[in-house]
Amino acid sequence: MLAACASSPLPTPSVPEAVTPRPLPPVPTPAPAPAPSVPLGVVDGLGTPIVTADSEAWRWADSQPLPAALTRGKSVWQPVRWAELPGWGRDALHEAWNAWLRSCERPAPAVGALCAEVRRLSIATPTEQHDWVMRRLQPYRVTSPQGDVPGLLTGYYEPVLQGSRVPAGAFQTPLYRLPSGLRAGEPWYTRQQMATDPAAQAQLRGQEIAWLADPLDALLLQIQGSGRLQLTEPDGRQRTVRLAYAGHNGHPYQSVMRWLLDRKLVREGTWEALRTWAAQNPQRVDEMLWSNPRMVFFREEPLGPLDAQFGPRGAQGVALTPGRSIAVDRDSIPYGTPVWLQSSGPVAQLRRLVLAQDTGSAIVGAVRADYFTGWGDEAYTLAAGLKQPLQLWALWPRAQ
Repeated sequence: MLAACASSPLPTPSVPEAVTPRPLPPVPTPAPAPAPSVPLGVVDGLGTPIVTADSEAWRWADSQPLPAALTRGKSVWQPVRWAELPGWGRDALHEAWNAWLRSCERPAPAVGALCAEVRRLSIATPTEQHDWVMRRLQPYRVTSPQGDVPGLLTGYYEPVLQGSRVPAGAFQTPLYRLPSGLRAGEPWYTRQQMATDPAAQAQLRGQEIAWLADPLDALLLQIQGSGRLQLTEPDGRQRTVRLAYAGHNGHPYQSVMRWLLDRKLVREGTWEALRTWAAQNPQRVDEMLWSNPRMVFFREEPLGPLDAQFGPRGAQGVALTPGRSIAVDRDSIPYGTPVWLQSSGPVAQLRRLVLAQDTGSAIVGAVRADYFTGWGDEAYTLAAGLKQPLQLWALWPRAQ
């Protein structure tokens, strides 16, 4: 996935990376996620407390000496007490357990050693889950080496689009597989060349996965990096597939939103403003699109009943869970790390357990996260609106 313009409220999605397959231990099948996105206006941490400071596990955790601070690449982790985590003890941790089980499909060092216990606790009570987390994990406030630099939370989602297996009627914008002539790390043809150069078009011929009716929908899919396609087959059958990120043409990403803003062609950096300008200036749409030389390629994946309850695979190599997966700077927070997230803004008040399972080219710095909201219209609205302050606490295994 690619980063959207930093000054735009468009979702800033993540960049999947290849993960080397390896034999995996048996993992319980996660229960289907209850909803494809986080309800708008969600306010976390205001319900009845599940555990409080007078509980046995909390008192035990408070009696333990705080460990030394940790340096993690671009971040410094400062050990804290559980009471410093806003809303701790009120979150429905079982909702995060699906994401945790997913991380255990590709267990990372240190946190992966807890996976056997995580699996056993998948059917535990909320109190048992909270108690276990407090006894086995130490919270660390994630900060920048430069000090308490303000954090930023944005959102990303999985588009749901209409497509055709063959070019027909309005469906004339192709989505491509990785072409055979592309080599990792080497620039290939630009977006403009793919549309105009016969040599590039010859290499792309036969690599079409599907066609969309709107080139802006194709751009949206490439920005987000994956999506669901409600596909019409040549015989008229309808099916839904997932298009997952497979790679790009090796050119730097340039924001078309920034191109519009710099030329004062739009007044605000929103997707709605972009679409309005394109509808009013159809003769300049190609010029706008070609300002971004990068082209993203996809691979088609089946979307069975269980897969449909989760998002695409993130950089950790596991399926993302709506409202419980985040993209992080992997030089600050390792994949698979459980993280307590707090963010207050006009769109959402979030205080909840999430899992670091993805990354993104725009997700850079110690206190920076992209929040996976799900798929469809409601998920888009939440993802597009999220651009608010952020605090993060990494929950790391205690020394035994």
